[in-house]
Amino acid sequence: MAALKPGMAAPQASLPAMDGSSFSLLKALSGGPLVLAFFKISCPVCQFTLPYLERIYQAHRGKVNIVAVSQNTRNDTAFFTREFGITFPVLLDDTSSYPVSNAYGLTHVPTLFLISPAGKIELDTVGWSRADMEQINRRLAESSAAKVAPLFRPGEDVPAFKSG
Repeated sequence: MAALKPGMAAPQASLPAMDGSSFSLLKALSGGPLVLAFFKISCPVCQFTLPYLERIYQAHRGKVNIVAVSQNTRNDTAFFTREFGITFPVLLDDTSSYPVSNAYGLTHVPTLFLISPAGKIELDTVGWSRADMEQINRRLAESSAAKVAPLFRPGEDVPAFKSG
């Protein structure tokens, strides 16, 4: 379980991004709600979850904020993003001490937080939760006054839950 729960303030974070830029949570929230997704490249549930976040990102490109935080090296993370087709911003936590992961109280990955523009955690989810992913999709669409895009494809076998 994540230590931070809905209603709590999201810890401020600044991390390097894969593209060489610097990410600031405070600055990112000025553009609306943000999904912050923590992952490790070797985690099968992370490999399952991040492509669904990519679908949300593509459906509302330029209107939603989704950012992943890798707990791996730059090279390993680059391979992962190519292999799984991740195009939303990916940040790098310091692999020697994991300061941002620790600030968010992580115990497992993937862990996702939906953070309001006011900096409050609105939703937290650990592992894969179909219901939580659908809720994130709906809330991001609502925040940008967009139609909710289908998240799952016909015939796709999508479990209700997978532990991280």
